[in-house]
Amino acid sequence: MRPGIFAVRWRRSGCNGSVDSARCVNHLIGRNYRMRRATWVAFPVLAGAIALIASSAGQAQGDAPIYGVKLPAGYRDWALISVASVGAPVSDLRAKLGNDVAMKAYRAGTLPFPDGTIIARLAWKQTVSEENNRAFGPAAEKQLGAEGAQKLLSQSFVAGPALNVQFMVKDSKKYAATGGWGFAQFDDGKPADEAALKPCFACHMPAKDRDFVFTRYSP
Repeated sequence: MRPGIFAVRWRRSGCNGSVDSARCVNHLIGRNYRMRRATWVAFPVLAGAIALIASSAGQAQGDAPIYGVKLPAGYRDWALISVASVGAPVSDLRAKLGNDVAMKAYRAGTLPFPDGTIIARLAWKQTVSEENNRAFGPAAEKQLGAEGAQKLLSQSFVAGPALNVQFMVKDSKKYAATGGWGFAQFDDGKPADEAALKPCFACHMPAKDRDFVFTRYSP
Protein backbone atom coordinates (compact mmCIF):
# COMPACT_ATOMS: atom_id res chain seq x y z
CA MET A 1 0.00 0.00 0.00
CA ARG A 2 1.29 3.45 -0.96
CA PRO A 3 1.96 5.71 2.01
CA GLY A 4 -0.46 8.59 2.55
CA ILE A 5 0.58 12.14 1.82
CA PHE A 6 0.85 12.85 5.51
CA ALA A 7 3.31 9.98 5.93
CA VAL A 8 5.41 11.18 3.01
CA ARG A 9 5.58 14.71 4.40
CA TRP A 10 6.42 13.26 7.82
CA ARG A 11 9.50 11.57 6.42
CA ARG A 12 10.50 14.56 4.27
CA SER A 13 10.21 16.87 7.26
CA GLY A 14 12.89 14.91 9.08
CA CYS A 15 10.51 13.93 11.88
CA ASN A 16 11.48 10.68 13.56
CA GLY A 17 11.83 9.23 16.99
CA SER A 18 14.74 11.54 17.82
CA VAL A 19 12.56 14.65 17.94
CA ASP A 20 9.35 15.60 19.61
CA SER A 21 6.59 13.89 17.60
CA ALA A 22 3.95 16.37 18.73
CA ARG A 23 6.07 19.27 17.45
CA CYS A 24 6.40 17.53 14.05
CA VAL A 25 2.65 16.98 13.84
CA ASN A 26 2.00 20.66 14.60
CA HIS A 27 4.58 21.66 11.97
CA LEU A 28 2.97 19.56 9.24
CA ILE A 29 -0.59 20.59 10.11
CA GLY A 30 0.44 24.25 10.14
CA ARG A 31 2.15 23.94 6.74
CA ASN A 32 -0.90 22.25 5.22
CA TYR A 33 -3.11 25.04 6.61
CA ARG A 34 -0.87 27.73 5.16
CA MET A 35 -0.89 26.00 1.76
CA ARG A 36 -4.68 25.76 1.77
CA ARG A 37 -5.00 29.37 2.88
CA ALA A 38 -2.67 30.53 0.10
CA THR A 39 -4.80 28.59 -2.38
CA TRP A 40 -7.98 30.18 -1.02
CA VAL A 41 -6.45 33.65 -1.38
CA ALA A 42 -5.00 32.98 -4.84
CA PHE A 43 -8.19 31.53 -6.29
CA PRO A 44 -10.35 34.67 -6.06
CA VAL A 45 -7.48 36.78 -7.39
CA LEU A 46 -7.09 34.44 -10.37
CA ALA A 47 -10.85 34.34 -10.92
CA GLY A 48 -11.00 38.13 -10.85
CA ALA A 49 -8.20 38.37 -13.41
CA ILE A 50 -9.97 35.91 -15.70
CA ALA A 51 -13.23 37.86 -15.39
CA LEU A 52 -11.44 41.11 -16.21
CA ILE A 53 -9.84 39.57 -19.30
CA ALA A 54 -13.17 38.13 -20.43
CA SER A 55 -14.89 41.47 -19.88
CA SER A 56 -12.26 43.31 -21.90
CA ALA A 57 -12.50 40.79 -24.71
CA GLY A 58 -16.27 41.12 -24.76
CA GLN A 59 -16.05 44.88 -24.99
CA ALA A 60 -13.47 44.69 -27.80
CA GLN A 61 -15.56 42.34 -29.95
CA GLY A 62 -19.13 42.93 -28.73
CA ASP A 63 -21.20 46.07 -28.32
CA ALA A 64 -20.30 49.41 -29.83
CA PRO A 65 -19.79 52.16 -27.21
CA ILE A 66 -22.40 54.80 -26.32
CA TYR A 67 -25.33 53.08 -28.08
CA GLY A 68 -24.59 49.42 -27.30
CA VAL A 69 -25.22 48.28 -30.88
CA LYS A 70 -24.03 44.79 -31.78
CA LEU A 71 -22.72 43.70 -35.17
CA PRO A 72 -25.93 42.32 -36.76
CA ALA A 73 -25.74 38.71 -37.83
CA GLY A 74 -26.16 38.11 -41.56
CA TYR A 75 -26.06 41.78 -42.56
CA ARG A 76 -24.01 40.96 -45.68
CA ASP A 77 -27.09 39.17 -47.05
CA TRP A 78 -29.37 42.22 -46.70
CA ALA A 79 -30.92 43.91 -49.73
CA LEU A 80 -29.23 46.82 -51.47
CA ILE A 81 -30.64 50.29 -50.82
CA SER A 82 -28.20 52.31 -52.89
CA VAL A 83 -24.53 52.93 -53.65
CA ALA A 84 -22.31 55.98 -53.27
CA SER A 85 -18.77 57.21 -53.64
CA VAL A 86 -16.80 59.88 -51.80
CA GLY A 87 -13.89 61.58 -53.54
CA ALA A 88 -10.40 62.46 -52.36
CA PRO A 89 -9.02 62.40 -49.78
CA VAL A 90 -11.55 59.81 -48.53
CA SER A 91 -11.71 58.04 -51.90
CA ASP A 92 -14.07 55.24 -51.01
CA LEU A 93 -16.90 53.20 -52.51
CA ARG A 94 -20.03 52.61 -50.41
CA ALA A 95 -22.94 50.19 -50.42
CA LYS A 96 -26.04 50.89 -48.32
CA LEU A 97 -27.93 47.78 -47.19
CA GLY A 98 -31.15 47.40 -45.21
CA ASN A 99 -32.76 44.68 -43.14
CA ASP A 100 -36.31 43.57 -43.94
CA VAL A 101 -37.90 46.32 -41.84
CA ALA A 102 -35.82 48.99 -43.54
CA MET A 103 -36.51 47.71 -47.05
CA LYS A 104 -40.26 47.54 -46.47
CA ALA A 105 -40.23 51.15 -45.24
CA TYR A 106 -38.08 52.34 -48.15
CA ARG A 107 -40.28 50.68 -50.76
CA ALA A 108 -43.46 52.01 -49.18
CA GLY A 109 -42.00 55.48 -48.66
CA THR A 110 -42.69 55.26 -44.92
CA LEU A 111 -41.38 58.10 -42.75
CA PRO A 112 -40.40 58.09 -39.99
CA PHE A 113 -38.77 54.69 -40.20
CA PRO A 114 -40.37 52.13 -37.86
CA ASP A 115 -38.58 50.67 -34.86
CA GLY A 116 -36.45 47.70 -35.84
CA THR A 117 -35.07 49.40 -38.92
CA ILE A 118 -31.34 48.81 -39.43
CA ILE A 119 -29.37 50.50 -42.20
CA ALA A 120 -25.83 49.38 -42.94
CA ARG A 121 -23.13 51.32 -44.77
CA LEU A 122 -20.19 49.27 -46.06
CA ALA A 123 -17.12 51.10 -47.34
CA TRP A 124 -14.11 50.03 -49.38
CA LYS A 125 -11.07 51.91 -50.61
CA GLN A 126 -11.26 52.93 -54.27
CA THR A 127 -8.79 50.84 -56.22
CA VAL A 128 -7.76 50.92 -59.89
CA SER A 129 -8.15 47.54 -61.56
CA GLU A 130 -5.40 46.94 -64.09
CA GLU A 131 -7.26 43.83 -65.20
CA ASN A 132 -10.38 45.88 -66.00
CA ASN A 133 -8.33 48.56 -67.73
CA ARG A 134 -6.67 46.01 -69.98
CA ALA A 135 -10.07 44.63 -70.92
CA PHE A 136 -11.77 48.00 -71.51
CA GLY A 137 -8.76 49.93 -72.79
CA PRO A 138 -8.79 48.96 -76.49
CA ALA A 139 -12.53 49.61 -76.90
CA ALA A 140 -12.28 52.91 -74.98
CA GLU A 141 -9.36 54.07 -77.08
CA LYS A 142 -11.17 53.17 -80.28
CA GLN A 143 -14.20 55.23 -79.30
CA LEU A 144 -12.58 58.11 -77.40
CA GLY A 145 -9.03 58.22 -78.65
CA ALA A 146 -5.89 57.68 -76.55
CA GLU A 147 -6.32 60.78 -74.39
CA GLY A 148 -10.02 60.21 -73.80
CA ALA A 149 -9.47 56.55 -72.93
CA GLN A 150 -6.74 57.43 -70.47
CA LYS A 151 -9.01 59.94 -68.73
CA LEU A 152 -11.85 57.44 -68.60
CA LEU A 153 -9.76 54.64 -67.16
CA SER A 154 -8.15 56.94 -64.57
CA GLN A 155 -11.62 57.37 -63.04
CA SER A 156 -12.52 53.68 -63.20
CA PHE A 157 -12.43 52.08 -59.74
CA VAL A 158 -13.33 48.83 -58.05
CA ALA A 159 -13.74 48.03 -54.38
CA GLY A 160 -10.37 47.51 -52.73
CA PRO A 161 -9.59 46.83 -49.07
CA ALA A 162 -12.56 47.10 -46.70
CA LEU A 163 -12.49 50.24 -44.54
CA ASN A 164 -15.33 49.78 -42.05
CA VAL A 165 -19.04 49.13 -41.69
CA GLN A 166 -21.48 51.52 -40.00
CA PHE A 167 -25.03 50.99 -38.76
CA MET A 168 -28.08 53.06 -37.88
CA VAL A 169 -30.52 51.21 -35.61
CA LYS A 170 -34.03 52.59 -34.99
CA ASP A 171 -35.40 52.33 -31.46
CA SER A 172 -37.49 55.39 -30.67
CA LYS A 173 -37.53 54.76 -26.92
CA LYS A 174 -33.99 53.58 -26.31
CA TYR A 175 -32.44 56.30 -28.48
CA ALA A 176 -34.96 59.09 -27.87
CA ALA A 177 -32.15 61.59 -27.21
CA THR A 178 -30.69 61.04 -30.70
CA GLY A 179 -33.82 61.16 -32.82
CA GLY A 180 -34.61 57.49 -32.18
CA TRP A 181 -31.40 56.24 -33.79
CA GLY A 182 -28.43 54.37 -32.38
CA PHE A 183 -25.14 54.44 -34.26
CA ALA A 184 -22.24 52.01 -34.56
CA GLN A 185 -19.04 51.52 -36.49
CA PHE A 186 -17.02 48.33 -36.71
CA ASP A 187 -13.47 48.10 -37.99
CA ASP A 188 -12.44 44.58 -38.97
CA GLY A 189 -15.31 43.24 -36.87
CA LYS A 190 -14.36 45.21 -33.76
CA PRO A 191 -16.34 48.21 -32.46
CA ALA A 192 -14.79 51.63 -32.98
CA ASP A 193 -14.17 53.84 -29.95
CA GLU A 194 -16.44 56.58 -28.61
CA ALA A 195 -14.61 59.31 -30.51
CA ALA A 196 -15.80 57.82 -33.81
CA LEU A 197 -19.46 57.80 -32.70
CA LYS A 198 -19.91 61.07 -30.82
CA PRO A 199 -20.34 63.20 -34.00
CA CYS A 200 -22.82 60.80 -35.65
CA PHE A 201 -26.12 62.36 -34.61
CA ALA A 202 -24.94 65.91 -35.27
CA CYS A 203 -23.79 64.80 -38.72
CA HIS A 204 -27.30 63.49 -39.49
CA MET A 205 -29.13 66.59 -38.25
CA PRO A 206 -29.36 68.15 -41.76
CA ALA A 207 -31.54 65.17 -42.76
CA LYS A 208 -34.01 65.71 -39.92
CA ASP A 209 -36.94 66.06 -42.34
CA ARG A 210 -36.14 62.56 -43.61
CA ASP A 211 -35.90 61.01 -40.15
CA PHE A 212 -32.16 61.77 -40.06
CA VAL A 213 -31.43 59.41 -42.99
CA PHE A 214 -29.49 60.71 -46.00
CA THR A 215 -29.70 57.62 -48.17
CA ARG A 216 -32.56 57.43 -50.64
CA TYR A 217 -33.75 54.20 -52.18
CA SER A 218 -32.48 53.34 -55.65
CA PRO A 219 -35.07 50.96 -57.21
